Amino acid sequence: METNPKAPAKRRWQAMWTQMKNDRLFYLMLAPAIVYFLVFCYYPIIEARLAFEDFRFIGANEWVGLKHFNELFDSQAFIRVLINTVIISTMKIVFYFPVPILLSLLINELRTTWFRKYVQSVVYLPHFLSWVVIAGVFITILSPASGALAEIAKTMGLKPIAFLTNQSWIRWILVLTEMWRSAGWDTMLYVAALLAINPSLYEAAKLDGAGRVRQMIYVTLPELKSTIIIVFILNLGFFMNAGFDQVFNLMNDSVISTIDILDIYVYRIGLLNGEVSYATAVGLFKGIIGLILILASHFILKKKAGKGVW
Repeated sequence: METNPKAPAKRRWQAMWTQMKNDRLFYLMLAPAIVYFLVFCYYPIIEARLAFEDFRFIGANEWVGLKHFNELFDSQAFIRVLINTVIISTMKIVFYFPVPILLSLLINELRTTWFRKYVQSVVYLPHFLSWVVIAGVFITILSPASGALAEIAKTMGLKPIAFLTNQSWIRWILVLTEMWRSAGWDTMLYVAALLAINPSLYEAAKLDGAGRVRQMIYVTLPELKSTIIIVFILNLGFFMNAGFDQVFNLMNDSVISTIDILDIYVYRIGLLNGEVSYATAVGLFKGIIGLILILASHFILKKKAGKGVW
């Protein structure tokens, strides 16, 4: 009897199509996210060819090869914003990344259910505020004339500091405001991972005489290892972003040379100055660096720690 070699593949497609029809409501819920990524993430990949062309509003674009990249690396302005981006992103990785982990561990140690839920809700809330609102709040609080910190400094006989116009402080303000806004929200992944830990592991640790701190060190943290590694690798993929909305709303003329980052640079030269091809070259460079960081960190951590994104 002759068999059809395509039959197994056909059955698999039929089974998959049947499953998709059964789950059509879930796919419908997923549709807006799919459309978002197609329009704002995948379509721009096609248009990345503008980095190798001279854009024309009227008529066909002219192919210029690596012209814009040569201009890029010869530009002192680009080198300055690149250094600013690396410094700010490094500060956020070093000082911000451990905070959600520590916060999730502290929340996990709360034994009163209603109080734990209350704390989680409170630390989540800042994430739902836009950077326009947050910038307004911190500009008011940090005002050297009438801000809350200025009033406290005056009562203590100290001179108020203009944090938002001080080049020595502004990068730390970026880190602290990012921490205040996003640390609570980023605990969600870790809290979910904590809930998945087998309670028998804690019971075994108690039988061995381990207290709460030792349970955290020898049970909780090892179980969180894979989640921490994956989140760290994904964060490295956004290393060159540094936070457009945050910097745009907290930036002023006094500190622009210190916190001018690649995203602001692209916005300025691409949308305000109309240098579309040059701005595309900057964006493509940033994307390539992000891809290299993700791949490099994945393979290094997989080799050293046995865990990666895939």
